[in-house]
Amino acid sequence: MRCFIARCVVAATAALALASLLSAQQPPDTFRWIDFHNPKDQDIVVWVTRSLAVENWSAIREIGVKYDAALVVTTDRKTPQSLPEDDTFSVWSASLTSHAITLLLGGVNLRIIDWQHFADGFQDDLTAFYDDCRTCAATTYFTAFYYDATQHAWGARWLRGGRGVPLWNASQPTGIAMTQLYELAAEGDGHVSLYIWSHLDYGSTEKKPQDYIFRFDRDPRSGADRTAELSGDELNQMKLRICRGQDAVEGLMRGQDSDICQQLVPRAERHPVTTPPANNHGRMGASVPKTNPPSPKPNPNTVKPGSKAPNQATPSPNK
Repeated sequence: MRCFIARCVVAATAALALASLLSAQQPPDTFRWIDFHNPKDQDIVVWVTRSLAVENWSAIREIGVKYDAALVVTTDRKTPQSLPEDDTFSVWSASLTSHAITLLLGGVNLRIIDWQHFADGFQDDLTAFYDDCRTCAATTYFTAFYYDATQHAWGARWLRGGRGVPLWNASQPTGIAMTQLYELAAEGDGHVSLYIWSHLDYGSTEKKPQDYIFRFDRDPRSGADRTAELSGDELNQMKLRICRGQDAVEGLMRGQDSDICQQLVPRAERHPVTTPPANNHGRMGASVPKTNPPSPKPNPNTVKPGSKAPNQATPSPNK
């Protein structure tokens, strides 16, 4: 009887741990968003505004503070008559001990998601999506903002050429039917990893379809950004895992209703995708019609989702 009770307790504890992992992460105690209307926060608002005085921006949308550095989101509006939805954004690291600032990245349609744990023994990172353009075949990027204690500044993860991980690409390679899938997955040891899968069908009996899956996480020893291409059994196992979508964190996944997943996993085994991204057009993971071959091995830096409203705005001293 005691053994039975003990097993029940262990099972319940494991279930609670998994539920906690898959739910929204709590922000670090040392981080806070600035309230633009709070008199106690006005010194930081003024400090950041002065630090950005020589830069181009129309409004400060967000200021997040951790220790001695601020994560700042500004927007820029081309003309006073331009619509707010046409604003571009920039994310900065601003020192609160000097007026040093660093531009981290920029684009349109920034969606700050949640805090996620990418490596044990290290602090959580603030994840986000954004697009590179609004009136084009946009690429959606993924990144995670983090406080670097060695530099006393904020940074952004997995940057290449000033951009984050290409998560979803609205354009298609010529002559290839490309299916895109991704999942931010909870791993068994308590951290999360981002997986991006590109399935390329060349429409030819001479060239077989190819699959490329890349994993983005942090090194458990150093905490540094890490990228790896999967192969062999690990790649095949990850195909099933992505298609099932059962360990996706915060529902951050896409493409599970694609033809490739329907072939691999019965519908009953797949986690339903109930919240497609706002900029999604048509069926998730849908492929373009097959035409003629070619094209080289895809670059992991080419591959959309949800939204979050900005805070109040502070007018720029330049405008």
